Amino acid sequence: MAHGWTLKPRTVSWAGAWPVPGLRFGTFPPRGRQELLDRIYAGPMVALAQPAPVAERKLFGTDGVRGIANVDPMTPEVVLRLGRAIAHYFTRGDRRPRILIGKDTRLSGYLFEGALETGIVSQGGDVLLTGPLPTPGIAFVAASMRADAGVVVSASHNPYEDNGIKIFARDGFKLPDEKEAEIEALMASDFLDKNRPTGGDLGHARKIEDAVGRYVVFLKGVFPKMFTLDGVKIVVDCANGAAYKVAPAVFGELGADVITLAVEPDGRNINAGCGALHPELMCKTVVEKGAQLGIALDGDADRVIVCDEKGRVVDGDVIMALCARRLLREGKLSRQTLVATVMSNLGLEHAMEKMGGRLVRTAVGDRYVVEEMRRNGYNLGGEQSGHLVFLDHATTGDGVVAALQVLAIMAETEKPLSELSERVMTTLPQVLVSVKVKKRQPLEELESVTRRIAEVERALGRDGRVLVRWSGTELKCRVMVEGADKATVDQHARDIAGEIEKLLG
Repeated sequence: MAHGWTLKPRTVSWAGAWPVPGLRFGTFPPRGRQELLDRIYAGPMVALAQPAPVAERKLFGTDGVRGIANVDPMTPEVVLRLGRAIAHYFTRGDRRPRILIGKDTRLSGYLFEGALETGIVSQGGDVLLTGPLPTPGIAFVAASMRADAGVVVSASHNPYEDNGIKIFARDGFKLPDEKEAEIEALMASDFLDKNRPTGGDLGHARKIEDAVGRYVVFLKGVFPKMFTLDGVKIVVDCANGAAYKVAPAVFGELGADVITLAVEPDGRNINAGCGALHPELMCKTVVEKGAQLGIALDGDADRVIVCDEKGRVVDGDVIMALCARRLLREGKLSRQTLVATVMSNLGLEHAMEKMGGRLVRTAVGDRYVVEEMRRNGYNLGGEQSGHLVFLDHATTGDGVVAALQVLAIMAETEKPLSELSERVMTTLPQVLVSVKVKKRQPLEELESVTRRIAEVERALGRDGRVLVRWSGTELKCRVMVEGADKATVDQHARDIAGEIEKLLG
C-alpha cells in the first residue's frame, strides 16, 4: 500500500453546486477591541457575515482576558475576582456550579490556576482541575462531564511571559461577547462583596486524574475507523505546550511512527522557537527523517500548521480547501459553505467557486468564525493561521482534529500531501504593510485614501482584493493587497500605505 495506508479509499461523487450571489463590498461594525474592518473586495461567490453590535467590554478582548502575567489586568487579584464572578454567573438556583479549570504549560499557570480556584470556591462553586490540557480538550472534557463551564488558563501562541483566561459554556462553546460583558459588569459591581458564602456553603476542588486519557480517546475516534496510521512516519512539534502528552499519544496509538519535537516544557519554553509559530525545525526534520507529514501545534493546541513530505509549509487556507473538497464530494459540507476570515487568501475563494461551493468571511478571530457557523448551520471554518473548526467533531479550533482530517484525506486518496495541496488551490501573492499612526480615524473621512483604494480595486478587478483595517492592539493601520502579480500587488499596497502615512503617520 502506498504511504503505509492499510485500506483502499471510498469512492464518492461531487455534490451539486449552490450558486449564491455574494457581496462586492462590505463593512463590519466595531466589536469591542476587535480589529475594525473598513473595506473589503470580495468575489462573486463570496458572502460577508455581518456580526451584531455587542455591549462594551474592557477586560475581555477578542479571545478572553490576556496580558503580561502579574501585570494588570492579568494579576492574581483580578483573576480571583473573575473566579468569583464566574462561580456566581453559572450558579443555577440552589445547586453548586461545577467549573472545570485547565491550563497550558507556562510558569504563571500555577499562579492563575490557584487564583481562579480560590475565587470559585470562595463563591460556593466546586472546581475540577485537569492540569495541562489543550484548550479544545478542556472544552471537550467540560461538556462531557456536564460541568457548568470550562475555564482555560492560557495565552495560546503568545510568549511565556503572557497569560490569559478563556471561558467555555457547558456546551463546549466560547462565551459570546455579551455574556463576557455581563461577567465584567458583575466584577465591577459590589454584589460579590455583599454576598460571601461561609461555612458549608463554600465550595471544594478536586483533580480529574484521567482528563488526558478521556481526550485522547475522543481524538482517536475522530479518525476514520477503516484506516490506521501503520507505517506512516509523522513529525509532531508540540511547542512545549499543552499537547506535549496528548498529541504523541493520539498519533502513536493510531499506529504512526511518531518523531516528537518540543515535548519537554519547563514553564519558560512554550512557543519559543518551535510549534506553529516557528515550523522551520519541523520542516527540516520531516525531510531529514523521510516523514510523510509534519504537524506543528501552538502552545494550547487550538491551531496547527502542517508541512508536506518535501518540508513545505501548508497553511490553514490550503487545509480548509482540502477538507471542503472532501466534504463537498461526500455531500457533507453544510449548505456547501466554508467560513473563513477576511485574512484568508483570495485563492481560497476561487477554489471554492470552482468546487461548486461558496465562502463566507467574518472578522478576524476564530470565535467570530464559530459564531457565524453556529448562526447559520455551517460545519467547516477557520483561519489562515491554523485555527480550524470542524463542528461535526469539536466546538472550537482543534489542531489535532485538523491534523487527523489531513491524514484521513491522505489515507482515502493514497496521495502525498504535496500532490494534494498543489492541486486544491492557487495561493495568490499577498502583501501586508503596517503603517504606524498617531491616531485612528474613520477611513471614510480620509478622501485621498479611499480614492486610492478605489483606484487599486478597479485596477485589480476580479483577480485582486484590498483590505485596510486598524490594529486592535497597536496604533497601526494594516494594508493588505492580493493579486495575480507580486510586484504590482506590492506597489499597490505601498501606494495606499503612503497615503495613510501622509495623513496620520
